[in-house]
Amino acid sequence: MKLPISISPTKLPLATLLALCGLHTATAQTVNCTTPTSQAEMTICAGRDYEAADAELNAAYKKARAAMKSYDAELPADRRGNAKALLEAQRAWIPYRDAACEAEGFPFQGGTIRPMIIAECLARLTRQRTDDLRTLAQN
Repeated sequence: MKLPISISPTKLPLATLLALCGLHTATAQTVNCTTPTSQAEMTICAGRDYEAADAELNAAYKKARAAMKSYDAELPADRRGNAKALLEAQRAWIPYRDAACEAEGFPFQGGTIRPMIIAECLARLTRQRTDDLRTLAQN
């Protein structure tokens, strides 16, 4: 099964975890993330941070992919493959990131802090990957 690049498979489980914590959309919209006052609010804010990081990743990926396609176009046919290699790397990275963050959250299984720990990990690893993609696009 091919994973789409722009849709993170982790968003659904994170949304599910937020729902299980009793966090409703109306509540999520009223949270001020500069001063969260409860675990629920901290989890909502961590989820928002991850969503922002994911949007940045998607933009960086598009630029890196365009750069790799452009680079491929300048090469002889037998030396092309940069764009394909990037696609394969991204498809491999997504399950790695998700599994790493599940592992990071595992010690908190059953606790209300677990979704926040996972979301923070997702944001952190996603930003690291975004930096890598930006560097690739610039080279």
